[in-house]
Amino acid sequence: MPIRHPVRHLALALAALVAAAPAPAQQQTPPQQLTVERIFSGEFRLKGLPAIQWLNDGQRYTFVGENGDLMVEHAASARREVLVPAAALVPRGAREPIAIEDYQWSADERKLLVYTNTQRVWRANTRGTYYVWDLDRRTLTPVSEREGWQQFAKFSPDGSKVGFVRENDLFVTDLATGRETRLTHDGSETIINGTFDWVYEEELGLQDGWRWSPDGRRIAFWRIDQSPVRTFYMIQETDSLYSHPIALRYPKAGTPNPTARIGVVDAAGGETTWMDTGNDPEALLARMEWAASPTELVIQRANRIQNRVDVLLADAGTGRSRTLFTEADAAWVDVHDDFHWIDGGRRFLWSSERDGWNHLYVYNRDGTVARQLTRGPWEVTRVMGVDERGGWVYFGATEEGPAERHVYRVRLNGRGGVQQLSREPGTHNATVSPAGTYYLDAFSTLSTPPVTRLHRADGAVVRTLVDNAAVREKLARLAVDAPDFFTIRTRDGTELNAWMIKPADFDPSRKYPVLMYVYGGPGSQTTLNAWTGSRYLWHQSLAQRGYIVVSVDNRGTGGRGRDFKKSVYLKLGQQEAADQIEAAEWLAQQPYVDPARIGIWGWSYGGYMTAMAMTRPGAPFKAGIAVAPVVDWGLYDTIYTERFMRTPQENPEGYRLGAPTSAAANLRGKLLIVHGTGDDNVHFQNSVRLANALQAAGKQFQFMAYPNRTHSISGGPTSAHLHNLLTDWIVQNL
Repeated sequence: MPIRHPVRHLALALAALVAAAPAPAQQQTPPQQLTVERIFSGEFRLKGLPAIQWLNDGQRYTFVGENGDLMVEHAASARREVLVPAAALVPRGAREPIAIEDYQWSADERKLLVYTNTQRVWRANTRGTYYVWDLDRRTLTPVSEREGWQQFAKFSPDGSKVGFVRENDLFVTDLATGRETRLTHDGSETIINGTFDWVYEEELGLQDGWRWSPDGRRIAFWRIDQSPVRTFYMIQETDSLYSHPIALRYPKAGTPNPTARIGVVDAAGGETTWMDTGNDPEALLARMEWAASPTELVIQRANRIQNRVDVLLADAGTGRSRTLFTEADAAWVDVHDDFHWIDGGRRFLWSSERDGWNHLYVYNRDGTVARQLTRGPWEVTRVMGVDERGGWVYFGATEEGPAERHVYRVRLNGRGGVQQLSREPGTHNATVSPAGTYYLDAFSTLSTPPVTRLHRADGAVVRTLVDNAAVREKLARLAVDAPDFFTIRTRDGTELNAWMIKPADFDPSRKYPVLMYVYGGPGSQTTLNAWTGSRYLWHQSLAQRGYIVVSVDNRGTGGRGRDFKKSVYLKLGQQEAADQIEAAEWLAQQPYVDPARIGIWGWSYGGYMTAMAMTRPGAPFKAGIAVAPVVDWGLYDTIYTERFMRTPQENPEGYRLGAPTSAAANLRGKLLIVHGTGDDNVHFQNSVRLANALQAAGKQFQFMAYPNRTHSISGGPTSAHLHNLLTDWIVQNL
């Protein structure tokens, strides 16, 4: 779970949409009553169109059907056909077909690169086996005959070759001859070619570390040297007589980072040309792509503390580079993926917070600004697609408010203003067809599971593709009310966004206990009006037990502009905890709230926020649950922590004041700490440190360890066990 993305990682890592636990005696549960067993039984499992991709003509899309076939659907007519039957995908010498877990089309769409046999390595990187399905010959050929998993395989632009990573080196297979060529030769535990180490993957969102040139002659790739990074050891002790260590290269705040280089090598093999990315060994090479040309690369380089990002243009043949422009901020600069080449490579799209809100700009290839496309007191959240033929860029934005995500478009020439295409309140996420004639919109609200619809380019609905009607009908039979969205004004006049779930039989003359749910990390949002699956259902199950559940986005969270988000710079946890406490005090004043029964809980950054809030002097919380909390930023990784706090050497007071271990003596309420011993993200060490500090201060608390479980604390019946634990503890202590 990257700490910075609660919706994506907390909800999904907890198996928000599916769970493997059985549901004993589920038929005896009244249809209006939610139980933990029902939530994690798969009863509320959602349907979708797995691995959906538009084809080149922009009139058809493919996806994996329920039976494992690769299907194609015509946008205009809704006609569906089986394009590749699952039963046909039987490797030579095998009896059973492979499963299509992911796939890629060749440029001419006559070959399919199929990925199967997913295996999880210690981090989230996937390894598997790749095959090429020839649609004309109806043959299935492995990309490599050698043993060993492959990663991040991709067709060359002409479809004649496939490149991939194996054991931290790059390889290319000629599909006509089957000949395999090794391009790098130094891959090892410390040298990583074509993919990434733990911290680059977790905090810069990078996994696939190589790119074909547009003409297919060369490959550009990252080379990561993690030898400067010290090894952190986790202990595995449940499946053997003697415990054994699991080694993880993990750079903690203020310690050495891995070093990165970007090289270009001929696809036929040969010497690597290294790009000149400057003399700073601590620089982060955060993004790299071919610059709409087979001769140049565009590279985003951040300094270690990430308050500056330089956009470089590098000559792939000589390695020489020059800086096109620089984004700088007094706090930090967020790295993004809103870079898109347009006008045949003469210009590109870029987003920036330079006017206080994240907006879109068109740049000339020389690094000068051509025009600003969007403006106003709202944020562009993501570029969703570019239709150069029609002259549009499609994007998500918060113009309707921070809790909403709608689909918009604006002309690339800047004329005519912004057009809002989606109208239903909630969160919309569009995928635009290559021809720009259609887009797919996955839409949800906090209380409504996702619906996928096909739209015309102007926003008109063509039809619904997936509506999850069965799940919506089950939800309609539950004794629950939809959440209320509202705001809380702090004493200094700041408006904090919030939602509240009340019992379905809410009586304003009664006094109810309140459980606050917090995440609170920089740029995050829990008050986004979007489906969160099992998390939402569990909160509703608490409401059925007579609790009011509230979530408040403190200062530092996203969707509200640069100043609101970056007000927490160098002092993580301090303002955020103060805001949560003030929100709890506001709730205590409401006539329907029992002020003596207010609790707080959270996971990861939310666990940290729980521990911070409960160790503030005079905190009003009767009880709190901290799941997988950071308790001292000196224990967390360099890239995330230093972005917001700089190093411990530069900001010792900020680290001290932002550590709940420093204030353990202030704990007054009852506290439950939960952590997985196999957590490679927020190490179990954090909760051990907090336990030690609380014991030294003479404070009683409760602790649950989940052996060998990762940051998601999931797998088998674990999710149900955990949420039964949390439910019972809340009932007993709040």
